[in-house]
Parts: sequence; structure tokens; C-alpha cells
Amino acid sequence: MMRLNFQRHCYQLLRRKAMCGFFVLIFPLIFPCLFTAFTHASPSIFSEWNVPKPRHLRLLRSALQRERLTGEQSDLWAPLADQGWRPYLGSVNAPSLPQKSEGYLQVFLDGGLNQQRMGICDAVAVAKILNATLVIPHLEVNPVWQDSSSFMDIFDVDHFMNVLKDEIPIIKELPDEFSWSTREYYATAIRATRIKRAPVHASANWYLENVLPVLQSNGIAAISPFSHRLSFDNLPSEIQQLRCKVNFKALVFVPHIRALGDALVHRLRYPPGQSRASSTDYLRETTNQNGKQNPQKFVVLHLRFDKDMAAHSACDFGGGKAEKLALAKYRQTIWQGRVLNSQFTDKELRSQGRCPLTPEEVGLLLAALGFDNNTRLYLASHKVYGGEARISTLRKLFPLMEDKKSLASSAERVHIKGKASLLAAVDYYVGMHSDIFVSASPGNMHNALVGHRTFENMKTIRPNMVLLGQLFLNKNISWSQFRQAMVEGHQNRQGQLRLRKPKQSIYTYPAPDCMCHA
Repeated sequence: MMRLNFQRHCYQLLRRKAMCGFFVLIFPLIFPCLFTAFTHASPSIFSEWNVPKPRHLRLLRSALQRERLTGEQSDLWAPLADQGWRPYLGSVNAPSLPQKSEGYLQVFLDGGLNQQRMGICDAVAVAKILNATLVIPHLEVNPVWQDSSSFMDIFDVDHFMNVLKDEIPIIKELPDEFSWSTREYYATAIRATRIKRAPVHASANWYLENVLPVLQSNGIAAISPFSHRLSFDNLPSEIQQLRCKVNFKALVFVPHIRALGDALVHRLRYPPGQSRASSTDYLRETTNQNGKQNPQKFVVLHLRFDKDMAAHSACDFGGGKAEKLALAKYRQTIWQGRVLNSQFTDKELRSQGRCPLTPEEVGLLLAALGFDNNTRLYLASHKVYGGEARISTLRKLFPLMEDKKSLASSAERVHIKGKASLLAAVDYYVGMHSDIFVSASPGNMHNALVGHRTFENMKTIRPNMVLLGQLFLNKNISWSQFRQAMVEGHQNRQGQLRLRKPKQSIYTYPAPDCMCHA
């Protein structure tokens, strides 16, 4: 009997140990966020989490106590004055298509939404140069966001083809005799029809000398990679205007993106008494208030502060030693440590304006420019490194801040959930319908919206990164000094038209190529 009890006791001990061991093994699988940093969101709790404290506490305290200045507010929200420039996309007479196409042109585009958008515009231009038939561009799966959205998932393909029907022939799919020309086909071996070494910002002549013969010999040419593969200079005016026609007229988002964007804009213009984002009747409720409310103005803030941006900048963002080590490890993993900024100190980077603005810093900028805590702010951002803890200071400065999740129900967002390109498309759409757009740091979204809003003569605030970096290094600066410097330093950075210089992007600076002085 004693032996039986002893065996039972041993069995129970072994069972408990086995259960504990099993729990230890599966715990990281059940709660991976506790052990592994989110790729582009909040740091993990154990690997790099250290709640960032405000880095500019003196300025923040004053900003939180700022008073509303009525006259200043009216100047801030005033529409951009007429600068005498008008969109110009070429002759009113419809161009005529050549009788015979030289062959089919395929392009494979990497990058995010706005890099791919520029690539699509360049693809149309190259097809025009080569007298080729363009196959609807193939969008590569983004290695960072893992988004497999296709052209037709993002853009209204029928509108695209209709707007350009007199410019170039476009087809959605290759005919059967060329169905072998796929991404997989080019990934397995060297192919005669693939153009692999198109130089960055290649000239029109380069395409005529290197791609046209492939088209004429094979009936098809596939260019991969293709991003940034067409020069911005020394091109015929009709090619430049065609690029703008694609960007500003032909590329329209699919209906469900536009519908969701319109709903978000409406809710920002006509906010209800309390948030009802969880209600499926939210749109109907806000629509019914039109007669009772005057439309409110709002700012779209593009806050590009993901882990990629933070790591690549090599700047210090106040997250302590754990954050520094985590970002250094990320740089080593993604870029094998080859990051140019790594050779400079944080002070040097900030004084040169090479550090992206944190949510706290962009909030202080907006407060200094005169936006008060009644300002309706729409946060256009995929994921912010540091999550809500990093955003909390910005939210204190602007408590009426909204985003896609706070304005739309999960049912309304079901078609864009987890799809970075579609999420970015919604933000782009809302950004084009805001009274003011401001981006916390340069990048493709910043460049695309600055160019588009310039084309439409809309107010856009471009942060003076060098000035901001230098002022934030001065820990003794007073709020009044900071505020004065911000106002003076941004007087000519609110959408005033700037003419494109050599090598600059036509998509960021559409004048004078795509605009004329009336």
C-alpha cells in the first residue's frame, strides 16, 4: 500500500513538472508580444519596452497651458491664396494612338503605396516612349508590411484605362501566347525578355536603345526592378504632362476606399456629440446632423514613426538603453548595420534636421503655430513605434485627435484590415480632403501629398526639420522663444508653390512641367 502511494505521489510530481514545462514552452507562442518586439508597433515588454518620458517637459507644460487666439486661428485656417498657377496637362485635342504597338511592356513595382504610385506613372510614360502596350503593373509583395494587394485592389482600373485610352494601349492581362511571362518565370532563371539592369533615372534614349530591341525581337519586355527608373529631366513636355495626368487624374482609388474616406471626412466635419464608432448606423446619424452643424475644419497629420524609420535614422528617441539596443539590433538584422546616419552622434543628426519628429515634437510644432486643443486632428499613420505610450503626449495636446479606428467601426474597416496599402490609400484620400496637411518627416507619402496638394493649390505645412532639430537641442529655450521661432520659420512653408529644380521629382514639384502661370 505504501509503495502504491509513493508511486502515485511520484506520478503527480512528474505530471506537475511536465505541465509547467509545457506551459513555459507555449507561453511565448500564446503571448509573443511579451517576448518579441512587434515588427512595426509597440516594443515588446521584455525585449525593449521602456515607457518614453516627455523629452521637452518645459515646452510641453507651457503648450498644455496655451491660450486660444481668435485672430491667429482665422489666419491658420484661411485657404491658400491664389498663386496664379493652374494645372496644365497638355493640348485639349485628344492625342491619337499609333496604328501598331511594338509589343507588350510589363513592369514589376516594389515599395509601398506611394512609391508604387510613382512607378505606375513612369510605366505609362515609358510605354509612350516605346510605343508599347502596357500591361497593368504588377505590385510586388512588400517585404516589410507583407501586403499582397494588387493594382486592381487599390486603384479603379477601368477609370485608369479610360482616362489614358487616347495615350497608350493598356490591357489587364497578357494574351494566351504570352501567359508564360510571369513573376515566377523570371525568378527561376536569366530570361531574354527581362530587363534587369535599368539604371536609376534612366533617360528616354536608354529605353529606346536597350528595351525597344527586346520588344521588337520578342513581342514583350519585362522590367524588374522598375522603381525610380525614369529621369525627371530632359524629357519632352508631353511625356512630363502625361506623368502628371496619370498621377493626378488617372489614379483614382477603388470605390470602397473612396466611400470609407468620404465617411471619415464627413465625421471629421460633422462630429457627433459623442463617439459612436462602434455603431453601424454612425454614418446615417452624422448625415442627419447636417442641418444643425456647421462643417468643422480639420488637420491631417501624417505621423511616419514606425520601427523602420526610427531604426534607420539612428537617432535617440528617449526610450532608454533598452530601446537603443533594440534599434541597433534591428539595424543589424535588416541592413547589416550599413546605415549612413550611424556614424554621427544624435546631436549632429538633430542639428542637421535628420531625425524624424516624434509625436511629442510634432505636437509642440502644431501648438506653437497656433493650433489649440479644440483642433480636430486626424492621425494618418499605419503603426507608431512605441504605440499609445509614444502617442499619449500628442493626445494630451490635441484631445480631439482621431484615426481610422476611432472614426469607423470594425465592420466598416474589414476590407482594409491588415493591408498596409489600402490603409495608406484611405489616409491619402482623407489627406486630400483636409483643410491642412502636415507630415512629421519627409518620405514617399509626404512627397506624394505635397505634390498633389500643390497641383490643387491646397495648404500644406512642411516642417522646418533643421530649425526644429536645433531648437529641441536647446533645453533652456522658453515657450515664447520657441513659438516665435516656429511662426517665423514656417511663414513660407505652408503650401507656397516651388518650381521644380533639376533632378527633383515631378510628383513633388509639378510646376512648371504640369502647371502654367495664368
